[in-house]
Order: sequence, then C-alpha cells, then structure tokens
Amino acid sequence: MSQPNSGKNGGSSSGKSNRSRNNRGRNRQDRQNRPRRYGSTAKKTLEERNAAIIKDMETQARVRFDQNPPPMGFPEDLEQPKTFKFEWKLSPVPLKDEEAMAGKVMRKGEFGWLEDDRVDEIADIAKGYKMTLEQALSLRSALLQQKTVYGHGRLRSQGKNMLRLYKEGVSVVDLSTRFDFPPMNIFRIILTEMRWSKSRIKESLRQPSRLSERERTEFEAAEAADRVSNVDQGESQERADLFEDILADWFEEQGVRLRRQPEMVKEQKQDLGRPVRTPDILFLDHVEINGKPVAWIDAKHFYGADVDFQRKKMAKQMARYIEEWGSGAVVYRHGFSENLFMPGCTLLDANLLDLSKLGPGE
Repeated sequence: MSQPNSGKNGGSSSGKSNRSRNNRGRNRQDRQNRPRRYGSTAKKTLEERNAAIIKDMETQARVRFDQNPPPMGFPEDLEQPKTFKFEWKLSPVPLKDEEAMAGKVMRKGEFGWLEDDRVDEIADIAKGYKMTLEQALSLRSALLQQKTVYGHGRLRSQGKNMLRLYKEGVSVVDLSTRFDFPPMNIFRIILTEMRWSKSRIKESLRQPSRLSERERTEFEAAEAADRVSNVDQGESQERADLFEDILADWFEEQGVRLRRQPEMVKEQKQDLGRPVRTPDILFLDHVEINGKPVAWIDAKHFYGADVDFQRKKMAKQMARYIEEWGSGAVVYRHGFSENLFMPGCTLLDANLLDLSKLGPGE
C-alpha cells in the first residue's frame, strides 16, 4: 500500500506550509495592531549613520570663503573673515514628555483657536511634564498640520458626500466636527465639487464679497474656526519677522557680519528672477556654535517637534542652504525636541535672546 506524502519527520509538508503562512499572517497583524512608536529613529543612531555626511557638510562650511567662484550671496569686496565662537546653553524637551503631550493636545474636530478653559486645561497638563504651555500649543499646531496633509486623500474621497450634506443645510463647521477635517479645507473641497476652478476659489477667498450670501457666511464661520488652513496668516508672519530681526540684531551686537534675508531676496530676484536660497541670516564671518561651524541660520517662530511632516519639510528647506554654504543652524522660538535631528543643522533654542518685544503667547 502506498504511503501518504510526508516530510522528514513524517508530518505533512502542506500542513507545515499552512502553519507557516498562518504564523506570518498573525505576526503581520500583531505589527499592525502594535501602537506606533512616537517620533523618529533615535537621534544618536541617526548621528552615527550620517557621521561622514555631516563631516563633509561641516568641512564645506569651514572652507566656504576659499571657494572660487564664491558661494551665492557673498559680496565681491568681502573683507577677510573673522572668527567667532559661542557657547549656547540648550534646554531640549525630552521625547517622552513630547509624546505624552501629543496625546493630550488634540481632539476630534478641534481645529480652531482654543477657548480659554481649554487652554487652561492644557496648561495644567503641561505642568506635569517638561514642556511649557507655548510649546504644547505649538506642538498641537504641528500635529494638526500633519493630520491635515496626511489626511487630504481621505478628505477628497468624502467630497461628494460633503457636498450632499452641505446642500441639505449642514454647515461647514458642523461637517468639520463630523468628518474631522479643517473647516477651510472642507469649504474648498465643497467649492471644488461644485465645479469651481482653482483660480476662482483662490480669488473668491481673497475677496469674500464676491461670494453668495450663504457661501460668504460659511466662509467667515470656517475661517474663524480654523487656525490650520485659514487664509489670513498675517499676524503670525509679523511675529516671525520680528523674531528674525531680534536674532540678527543679537549677532550683529556681538560684532558678527551678516546678510539678512530681505536683501538676499531682492538680490536674487534681480539676478535670477526669483529667490532661490535665502536663509534668514548668512554669515560673512566664521561662526562656531557649541563647537560646530555655522554658515547660515534660519529662525523658526515655533516649537521644533519630532513630528514627521514638520521634520521632513524643514530638512528639505535646509538641504538647499547646506548645498550652497555647508552646515548651519536653526533657532526655534519655543525650543525643540531632544530627538529632533537634521544632518548639517545645529539646533538651538531662544534662551540667549531678549524676546520681550514679542510679548507673551505663541
């Protein structure tokens, strides 16, 4: 009598194969169900992986005045550069504290400026961690931006459904609460579903008087309830510009020669037709901060969170400056996460600066 097909140990090979597939399926499911680790790869690991690249970036910064032709932005009659070395005391936020606060600063459908009692609630929570209220609110902004960008595909997929509800009389703000997307993004999607062109939407939001009575009312309500995708960002930009001036003034008071962004923007528009590489500060002297060569500085009027979208956006911008001048620095108005890492960038907080002109708040 013939024997059934068997493996070395007499077991069914198909049985083993099925068990193997089942185990792989369970392991895959376990990985999917496992809570996703907050933040990026450990900073120390990234520093080790990028050690050679960072060394090249720092070398480029140190020899930039010897380049022929010189890098962009250097005046023709540049005098022999001097050397300045600064020790900058830092107070980065522990990643575990940022992670804890990240789980407490957002709620479904909450995209606007917070009511006083909600701000007070976040302030009380922050007291239990090594984060200030301003840092927590800025972290919230970074998380909302990421949520908005990464969720755009889901938003578009709900467009027809949102338009139907809108025509039935549901407000944009109510749709925002129901679907958990920023009100202004929902409003734009609804106009798109109504066959409005991008240019018509853009011009109408700039001049709301062109809108019908309902659309104008919905726009005003959505704009008031949205600090992520709202049209008017004027006040935030004014404070950011003032922060840049405070930083540049501080270095000039130390005797460091530099060029500021506005003059580089003007120059590049004339020479190249558009701004190409315009950090907030370009140093015309050798500057070292905490032992690292710094050829340029960019000022950011927010908290440097270890949040994927913000980090990638920042790294892309800084890469343009590094390509031209070598390593530089980023100064964050509200400090930064201890785990935040961008190769070629020395991260700084604003502890050394007098920020009284900015006043309180974000």
